[in-house]
This record gives sequence, C-alpha cells and structure tokens, in this order.
Amino acid sequence: MDVSQYLEIFIDETKEHLQSLNEQLLVLETEPENTETINEIFRAAHSLKGMAGTMGYKRMQRLTHDMENVFSEIRNGKMGVTADLVDVLFKGLDALEAYLSNIQESADEGTEDYEDIINQLNTILNIGLGKETAKETKKESTEAVVSAADTAANTADNTVIKYNNLTIADYEKRAIKKAEDMGINAFGITVFIQEYCILKAARAFLVFKALEELGDVIKSQPEVQDIEDEKFELDFSVILLSKVSVDKIKSTIMNVSEVKDVAIEQISVDNSEINDTVEDNNVTMETNQEKAASQTAITGKGAVAAAKQTSKPVVNRSVRVDIEKLDVLMNLVSELIIAKNGLVSISSNEKNTKNESGFNEQIEYLERVTTNLHESVMKVRMVPIESVVNRFPRMIRDLSKKLDKKMELYMTGEETELDRTVIDEIGDPLMHLLRNAADHGLESNEERVAAGKPLVGSIFLDAYQDGNNVVIEVRDDGAGINVEKVKKKAVEKGTITADQAEVMTDKEVIDLLFRPSFSTAEVISDVSGRGVGLDVVKTKIEALGGDIEAKTKLGEGSNFIIRLPLTLAIIQALMVELGPEKYAIPLGSIQTIEDVANSDIKYVHSKEVINLRGTVIPLIRLDKLLEVPKTEKQQENLTVVIVSKGDRLAGIVVDNLIGQQEIVIKSIGKYINNNKIIGGATILGDGEVALILDVNTLV
Repeated sequence: MDVSQYLEIFIDETKEHLQSLNEQLLVLETEPENTETINEIFRAAHSLKGMAGTMGYKRMQRLTHDMENVFSEIRNGKMGVTADLVDVLFKGLDALEAYLSNIQESADEGTEDYEDIINQLNTILNIGLGKETAKETKKESTEAVVSAADTAANTADNTVIKYNNLTIADYEKRAIKKAEDMGINAFGITVFIQEYCILKAARAFLVFKALEELGDVIKSQPEVQDIEDEKFELDFSVILLSKVSVDKIKSTIMNVSEVKDVAIEQISVDNSEINDTVEDNNVTMETNQEKAASQTAITGKGAVAAAKQTSKPVVNRSVRVDIEKLDVLMNLVSELIIAKNGLVSISSNEKNTKNESGFNEQIEYLERVTTNLHESVMKVRMVPIESVVNRFPRMIRDLSKKLDKKMELYMTGEETELDRTVIDEIGDPLMHLLRNAADHGLESNEERVAAGKPLVGSIFLDAYQDGNNVVIEVRDDGAGINVEKVKKKAVEKGTITADQAEVMTDKEVIDLLFRPSFSTAEVISDVSGRGVGLDVVKTKIEALGGDIEAKTKLGEGSNFIIRLPLTLAIIQALMVELGPEKYAIPLGSIQTIEDVANSDIKYVHSKEVINLRGTVIPLIRLDKLLEVPKTEKQQENLTVVIVSKGDRLAGIVVDNLIGQQEIVIKSIGKYINNNKIIGGATILGDGEVALILDVNTLV
C-alpha cells in the first residue's frame, strides 16, 4: 500500500508529538501528580500509535501501544510515577526518535524491535498494578486470545451469513461470471475491526484503498456512503475481483492497523443464477455496467500490484505560515500587478507630456511595493528559534544523570525568529556548546560546594534580536576557562611559541580554542572536551554568515556569543567605491560615517587609529587589504565608515560613497578564497557585479 503521499505530514506531526512527550515527561518527573500533564502525555502517545499504525510502521506502533498502556493506568490512578518509570519512558522516546530517523532516511522504520524497553515497560506495569491486578490483566488477556481464536474459527460461517444478506444484482453476477471465464477469481471478504478502534471509517477507507491495488471491488455491504458515514458495526463485507491469492489478500488487509480479523471465501456464479428475463431498458443499463465491471476486472487497476519503490522522503521543506501573513503577501502581489500596469500604460502613451513625472511616480510606487513584498516574504520564512531549543532541556536532564552533576537549564527568548535556512543548521552548534558547558564548564558537585557556589549549576541559553542580527548566548556559572592552561597546552602542541604566549592577550588565547583539534581536557570524555568540536561550531556558524566569540572569567563561568543574520536573501547595504571597484557594506553593521582629516590619524602599536568622541577606533585600509589600485590624488580628508561587531568598533577607509541600496545576496561559491572577507556578491542595476564585505571578519 502506497502511503508515501502522507509521509511528509507523518514526519512533521511525529516530530511535534515526540517533542510534546519530551517536554511533558520533564514536567511529570518533577510533578508526578500533575493530572493535566498525564492526560496530555496519554493523548500524544495515543495519536502517535494511530499514526504509526496507519502508515504501516508495526514496530513503532507496538512500542507506542505499550507506552500508552502505562500512561493509561497512571491516568486511571492504578499506579504511580516513579524515577525508574520515567527513565524507561525516556528510553522509549529515544527509540521512537530512532525509528523516525530511519523513516526520514529511507521511508522504512528499520528492523530493531527494542524488546528490552518493551519488557521493562511491562515489568513496571505488572509491579505497579500489583500481583492481583496483574493476574486479572493476564486473565483478561487470555480470554481475549480465546475470543479471537473463536472468531477465527467461525469466520467461514460469518461470511456465509454476510453473503446471504448481500443482494447481488444480475449485472454483478454477469461480471463475476465473465471474470471467472477470463481466469479472474471473485472473493467474498468480511473484515472485522477491533472493538477499541476510534475511527472505523478511516480504517475501512484504508482497507478499500489496499484492495484497489489488488483488483476491483464491485460490491460492498453496507454501501460505500454508509461506511464513510460510519453507519456500520465492527465489520463490513465486499466482493473483490482479482487474480491474486487468498493469502495475499489476507496479508494485505491485516497490514492495516486495528483490523482484528478477516474472512475470505471464493465465490462463483452459475448461469442458472442469472436472471435473463428483464426489461429492455434494464438490459441496456446492466449490460453497460457489466461491461464496465468486466473491463475493470480485466485491467484490474493493476491486478497484480507491483511493489513500489519508496524514495527517500523530502523533509524540512515546509514552513507553517499564519494565514494573515499570506493575505498580506497576496495583497502586495496585486499591488505589484497594478504598478506593472501603470508602467505599461506610460510606455504605450509615448506622446504624453506628463510621461516623465508619471514614470518617476510609478518607479517610486514600485519601489515601495517591492520593499514591502521583501519584508513580507521574509516574515513568511521566519521561524521561532523555539523549534530548535525546545529539545535541550531533555538533553541537559540526561547529562545531569550521566555526569552525576546537578544542573539546571534556563532559556529566554525562544520566540526570537530566524530565517528557516538558519534554523535548520543552528541546532548542532548549540548542542556542542551546551554539552561543553555541562561537561567541562560546570564543576563537580563537591568542587562547587567547596568554592561556596550553589550545589546546582546553572546553564543559560538566551536569544534576542540586535539590529539585523540575532544573538544567541550560551553561558554557565562554572569554573571558566583557565587562560594559562590554554597557553601551556598551545605551546606543548606547537600551536604557538613561548615568546608569542608571553605577549598574547586573554582574548587571543581564548580564540585558540576554536582551532581544529584543540582541547584542554585532560581526559576526552564521550560527552565533550572543552574545545572539542568548537572548530566545527565556528565553521558552521561562519558558513551561515555569522560569527562566534567567547568571554570568560576564571572561577565565575564562560559565555559563548553567536551572532547570526536575520535572513540570507536580501539586505539593505551601503554602496561604496574603492578605486575603480564597487563594494557593498551591510547597513546593519554600520554605526556612523565620518569625515576624518589625515592629521587626526594616530598610531598605537604601529597601527593606525582615530580618536572618535573619546573612543579609540582602529582603521582598516580596505584598498591595501583587497589590493585595489590607489587613486592618484591624495585626499586631505578620509571618508571612514564606522562598523561594529558586538561591542567592538573599526573604521573602514573608502574613496567615495554611492548611497544606500537594497541588494540581493548571491553566493560566489568556492571560486574566491579570501579568508572570508567577501561574504557574497550582488548584481547592480547596470549589470555590474559588486562584492559584499563581511564586516565581522574585517573587524
């Protein structure tokens, strides 16, 4: 049965349910009596079970079914929540996430049954319910098995009864007879649905869909419309014309979840059963229907269904959008069409004397609309960072147990929005930083008490918007980074010389942590090492157009600050000239533009600086850095663009200012290797290419 069309929806909704279960279980661990949480967990588990069953993921369905059983008994007040139970339930969630990961890769759940988790769940269930209740459960279970066996034994009789009730019209009998003559069999099938099934009509629909792959259904009892309206008990019957075997039909139907049993009987029709004495108009009608029925019996809509190759599902391609945002978008597109019509009208009236002023008005109108359109599309692409960070509380909880350290994660700014392309990539770097904070940032319980700190260590994850950037900080109140230790390690590894170590600032030493394979950890644990993975974090963030820096205070903790652009598509920029070339500087990084006299330039450590209203700012000679040919005339005053990266400032010296412009960022790929000074390129109105400067790298 082909359910690939529902795969993307299944993956998205399963992610949501698993995240909900993670969050609610964390609450349940601290508040075991919270009824609302218990009900929410039960609902999520039940939904997951139904979805997995519908998609045919039997192992996933079985595990969620056993988890649901536990939640059901907790909800009924028959057993309580224990620490062991929560641990096993979290293991169950990890197993479900592993199933989901397999499904994302190959549309298949894999072959792992996780019997150990299922056994642990059942053991806890039996202990929690007590021996007597467990016996009752076992007795009920045995009775259910016996009942199912009786049902299976009586299915043939049930089928006969059903087919006695089925009124088969003559044209249907003729179709069966004609199919029989062509080697196509007719089967009477009765499907029995489980008593606990909630959506009977949905199960019936899936059975019909499965049967259509095997042949042609020519009759159903009750009628199809009644089945759709759930106007039937726990069984329904059909007549199927097909070339496949009984076993194949049975296995296909039993593959649909919540089907209890199925009875199949091959039926045949004698010529004597077909009533030939009918009125002419009925003959015509039935002959047409007979032709249609026999024709479909021959073709069978793929009577022998070929196994369909399910390709890898496409994931992370969808964004949920508020309908109001789409309304705004639609309105702006209509405005765009009006602007286009205005320009067409002006161009067709060439003799009109008002052409020039009208043309300028239309251009201004078009500019306003396109700017609004860009902002609106940007909002549509924006996703709250919550979708990434909401899995971290569970991770910190697990690390706390694994490392035997008491710790708490505090998060703020989860509603901060980022471009979807950035959101998809930022999860792993943040996870690296949090694991580093937990493993090597925070001291052991004993060390914290000895240092007079609270026993429970604190890790902070804060997100907020700063101009055209989103800033994410990962902080801890641990031991901080030992700068001397980093220096010593760097000299040992040959990264720097002893002489260099003497003159390096603390910041320069901390930056060494972002070098590949650099770690100060005495023992590299399976959780992390301070520095392990930081080079990967830096590379990933810079690939997103962002940057990362670390601040630390020995004994008080560390702070890793990530800056990311709001969007990767369109930005406001200041266009500047440098000799014969044009460059774009993102407007979000610019503080001011200053006219500086040559005589005002001073030197600190043989580097050019200016004193701007009491602040010493280093100068960047862009023409030297980019090797641009100098202009011949020496100017008395310099045009300096003051840019910032966090709390640090720098002055970029340029030849001329062109003005502010909205530019579309285009990737330049791997053609230019320039230590990331160039962040991309843009195409100007006259077709000329201008390079975009990466201010963070420059500073």
